[in-house]
Amino acid sequence: MYRTHTCGELRAAHIGKEVTLSGWVQRSRDLGGMTFVDLRDRYGITQLAFNMETHEALCSEARKWGREFVIQATGKVIERHSKNHQIPTGEIEILVENCAVLNPSKTPPFTIEEESDGGDDLRMQWRFLDLRRNPLKNNLMLRHRMGIVARNFLDQQGFLEIETPYLIKSTPEGARDFVVPSRMNPGQFYALPQSPQTFKQLLMVSGYDRYYQIVRCFRDEDLRADRQPEFTQIDCEMAFVEQEDILNTFESMVRTLFKEVKGIDLAAVPRMTYADAMRYYGSDKPDIRFDMKFQDFSDKMKNKGFVIFDNAEVVLGIVAKGAGNYTRKQLDELTEWVKRPQIGAKGLVYCLCQEGGTFKSSVDKFYSQEQWKEIAAQGDAQQGDLILILSGELHATRKQLGELRLHLGNQLGLRNPEEFKSLWVMDFPLVEWNEEAQRWFAMHHPFTSPKPEHIALLDTEPGAVNANAYDFVINGVEVGGGSIRIHDRQVQSRMFELLGFTPEEAQEQFGFLLNAFEYGAPPHGGIAFGFDRLCSLFGGADNIRDFIAFPKNNSGRDVMIDAPSVIEKKQLDELFIDVKTVD
Repeated sequence: MYRTHTCGELRAAHIGKEVTLSGWVQRSRDLGGMTFVDLRDRYGITQLAFNMETHEALCSEARKWGREFVIQATGKVIERHSKNHQIPTGEIEILVENCAVLNPSKTPPFTIEEESDGGDDLRMQWRFLDLRRNPLKNNLMLRHRMGIVARNFLDQQGFLEIETPYLIKSTPEGARDFVVPSRMNPGQFYALPQSPQTFKQLLMVSGYDRYYQIVRCFRDEDLRADRQPEFTQIDCEMAFVEQEDILNTFESMVRTLFKEVKGIDLAAVPRMTYADAMRYYGSDKPDIRFDMKFQDFSDKMKNKGFVIFDNAEVVLGIVAKGAGNYTRKQLDELTEWVKRPQIGAKGLVYCLCQEGGTFKSSVDKFYSQEQWKEIAAQGDAQQGDLILILSGELHATRKQLGELRLHLGNQLGLRNPEEFKSLWVMDFPLVEWNEEAQRWFAMHHPFTSPKPEHIALLDTEPGAVNANAYDFVINGVEVGGGSIRIHDRQVQSRMFELLGFTPEEAQEQFGFLLNAFEYGAPPHGGIAFGFDRLCSLFGGADNIRDFIAFPKNNSGRDVMIDAPSVIEKKQLDELFIDVKTVD
């Protein structure tokens, strides 16, 4: 056999035992009379010892091995003289009596160590080597553990894991589809699913009242640190439920994940309306690890002669506790930060709350000490605090101030990745108006049910309709979202009409679902959690890429296998695709 034990298994209790190990050479050290080799597999590292006096040929052979050679070694477990308490096998070593090279290795393009000397692009190109490093190995083990815990929880709750198709029909709503040409149906295309949404609703109609799937989904959209063109969801649906049933079930699932994977008892999950999230944080996924809520200073700061505020729709501010010692240089840097194109503010007003109850601001000539005292009182700003203020159009100013709040949270050390604060955000608008397209778009998706008490407003005041929708947020990251679904054909048809579909278009695109609703569709709802995002949060990272075995880069390319790539003309001809359209 290639091995009797793994490289992370042996302990002092095994001393005197004859063992065989196989793995990769991590490093070697030639000390003259002795040669030591660290042998690595995914379970750990064990030191091999080669004695020049007793096994000269073996020792000479070991000195020829380079990093990442695959070897097999047989010998006796002995006590290690210079113990390494940093690794579990650090009390023992193997006195090698026989060995073989199973496969040599070229010198890797970067070091296979905890901290590699390879940059991101290089390590992505050689991903199969990067995966040998402990940080990525630990990330994938975390991902595996979370999948096991989630599956066990859902199984215990009576959910069935049911696979849904990957080759489906393209629909016009949502992000761009990845499309797949059909050879047997010339000129027609499948789409890869952005989610199993309609299929899981059909499963509810079919009577499978508790469904889940840890499923791959695909979206052809611009990429960020928390996005990939293919990603994984914990996708769930339940029948004969109301919103409260879903919130309780999946809050319990998240609690179970934290307890079993992180050993953390998650605090009670508060709930916040979408309107309050935007009003106090300028975001529908607020980070509530720290306070710093927005204050509307419009009444106190407009019409005081400061033209910028006087002409603004709103004047909003935040109070940064303990930041009153910011220097002029730091304040100027904050001003330049909010003026960047990514943020878009035209300027920043600040006020330092000083000793003795006095105030020093960037607009002192327009506001008296007494007025600043009232402003500070509204925001509960105390001596040693810093007030920061932006103004402009409501939506834009909220967004800008929200970004500034997060930036300050980072600067002040208020966003500890080892602290977890969760939140349900609820009562989203059902639809939002798009000026460019001059029509309504679904805030979540077209199958989201309006609040029952708002259905009458669909025809008269769509913008005032709230959805039976909810998002689960952890540390300012949306990790899950769902809704109670429409299960009545007439309401679903009204929704399609509101979104600009003609009856014919609705039937062509979603006739299968509308027809199903006429055959006893039960009330149902569900949720989907971004599994990659959950894993990165649990692992204390911002980028989901390191929790996916073979991810794409920020251009959507797999640089290891060089995909996407040009395909042969013969393949294009079989698919009835004119090669000129691919240029």
